[in-house]
Amino acid sequence: MGILDQLKSGLAAKLGGQATIGGMLDHAVALINNPATGGLTGLVEAFKSNGLGDIVSSWIGTGKNLPVSVDQIKQVFGPEKIQEIAAKAGIAKDDAAKHLSELLPQIIDKLTPNGNLPNAAALEEGISMVKKLFGS
Repeated sequence: MGILDQLKSGLAAKLGGQATIGGMLDHAVALINNPATGGLTGLVEAFKSNGLGDIVSSWIGTGKNLPVSVDQIKQVFGPEKIQEIAAKAGIAKDDAAKHLSELLPQIIDKLTPNGNLPNAAALEEGISMVKKLFGS
């Protein structure tokens, strides 16, 4: 089993199955790729403005990814956005926040393999690769 297969199966086990990954992956990608909030750069800034710059920088950098807690995810996105994602995914708010806390570090890490934020074209290519990786 290759490293990408291991990552995919590990996430599947954490998230309770492939269907949950697909649904939550789409929502995580939407957060990363939302032009209304500044895309990936805006998402990074949201973490930094909430005092989580070290955490999000670790996901971008080439070292170990620091974990983000469910409460920190709720702090960055707010209760309304978490509720919206949960409703769309058909899961509880806490589950949505938990899944985002597991997915976002890995997705952002994969989108920034050289430790830099990608330009728009590279981001689109990276998102396509991540979706294929997770079977979405």
